[in-house]
Amino acid sequence: MTAHDQFRHWAAAMIAHHYGSPRAGEATHGGRELYQSSTMGALLDGVYDGDVTIAEILRHGDFGLGTFNHLDGEMVILDGICYHLRADGTATAAADTERTPFAAVTRFKTDNTLTFTSPTNRSDAIARIDSLIGSKNLMYAIRIRGRFSEMSTRTVMAQTPPYPPLIKATEGQAETHCTDVSGTLAGFRLPDYDQGISVAGYHLHFLDDNHHQGGHALDFHMTRGDAHICTLSELHLSLPRTPDFLAANLATAGSAEQIRQAEGGH
Repeated sequence: MTAHDQFRHWAAAMIAHHYGSPRAGEATHGGRELYQSSTMGALLDGVYDGDVTIAEILRHGDFGLGTFNHLDGEMVILDGICYHLRADGTATAAADTERTPFAAVTRFKTDNTLTFTSPTNRSDAIARIDSLIGSKNLMYAIRIRGRFSEMSTRTVMAQTPPYPPLIKATEGQAETHCTDVSGTLAGFRLPDYDQGISVAGYHLHFLDDNHHQGGHALDFHMTRGDAHICTLSELHLSLPRTPDFLAANLATAGSAEQIRQAEGGH
């Protein structure tokens, strides 16, 4: 090690001692960070096997969503616990050793809160949140805790090689409809320019309070609830080095429409 390298290590240690070292998933320049593994474009092209474990994802955040290898269901992360939402609508805690081809996480800290005191549907809830966020050019983590008179979700089924493109894989997705249920919607509102890297607009997954059922939220009617909003201004994109990802066609024409259809038309 050169004298210059020794000085750099010493200086870094002094700064960390004085100010504290940032945890994984925390931004270093004042803005909160969204950590994402792989891209939606890769999922569109059928890249359903990743090399990142749930334990690694949880190093970068305590809140988020994604999917599991083989496209086996949906993922939701709440309060540092990762849940595996399966095609039959059931939910269980995911094992640390499970792997994911796509996940997005952050460390959730509430910046704004919106209370819903009267019945509202999905589109009205989104419109009210949009009126509160200020700029559509930043990223937002959204957590809605409420009582729902109706909740419609879908969960993709595990796929087997050779994998079909995402738009084909979601054609036979299982849909679940439940009534009078309490739970949490967790996800993100991302800018239009992020389409293809992630999902532009709102991407929300649902988990009931008992942590027994959930899925990708298609539609809902909420009796009452509270929306918590966390503003994010930094993106950490971690790309896989698996053979499937390296060979994928990530410049597919019409990707925005394909994502819209795969996500349920919203």
